[in-house]
Amino acid sequence: MKEDNVRRQVRSRYGQVARQEASGCGCGSGCCGSGRSVESVSLGLGYSAEEIGGVPEGANLGLGCGNPVALASLREGETVLDLGSGGGFDSFLAAERVGETGRVIGVDMTPEMLERARENARKAGYANVEFRLGEIEHLPVADSSVDAIISNCVINLSPDKRQVFAEAFRVLRPGGRLMVSDIVLTMPLPAPIHESELFYTSCVSGALQKGEYLREIAGAGFDEITVVGETVFPLDHIVSEPVLAETLDGLSLDEAGRKALLESIVSVKVSARKPTGCACCGTR
Repeated sequence: MKEDNVRRQVRSRYGQVARQEASGCGCGSGCCGSGRSVESVSLGLGYSAEEIGGVPEGANLGLGCGNPVALASLREGETVLDLGSGGGFDSFLAAERVGETGRVIGVDMTPEMLERARENARKAGYANVEFRLGEIEHLPVADSSVDAIISNCVINLSPDKRQVFAEAFRVLRPGGRLMVSDIVLTMPLPAPIHESELFYTSCVSGALQKGEYLREIAGAGFDEITVVGETVFPLDHIVSEPVLAETLDGLSLDEAGRKALLESIVSVKVSARKPTGCACCGTR
């Protein structure tokens, strides 16, 4: 798919998710195909019951593939950037970590998500969180202005991941941290899945091979790149859409082949750091 078409498809699908009309990565509109609730899926992804219950109602849309906030080592007074902030779930959790003297900036390209997040912040009285409309490939954020970046199952949706990591490097202060949860692959996907727009917006067919993903982070200038956690991402989190299930069922795979395919879609938690020797402009 061409880049403009990818963004249009992603923006349309997640606009529907924000209006609770469809599902995306994770459960989306309230429950997975297996009947699991958004809350139960979030518990399975590493969020605590206290975290789930402590954010504004409607902020948790069940769209993630991990809990980047738990691993970001956020500190009081820091400025945090959330790439693809959606309804604001991780942004609000980060806001609790950085406190009143800190600041959280959420960036999302879907107007409906932005409206939902801003309303959630207003209703819950979050004065240290703001949400900005923008693409993660072109961040509306100043050079060397944030201490930490988090992102949850969003970078795989970008048609230009190299640019995403370059922008993340630009806006981080020297010594700043990148902590993302995302989907990667351990083997090439069958053509029907790789070419599927629906599997792309469901966080699968746009994912990079794991090694390539890590090389893109390194190529942007980051060091101390570490895979903090890795687990198979259960497809029952996303196959509530009948078309997705039909595509999987239509593949000519024996039991071993199907098992290998299902195990090749992996959720990783990756940390990295911008070297302290970088110039203040944020470039290498």
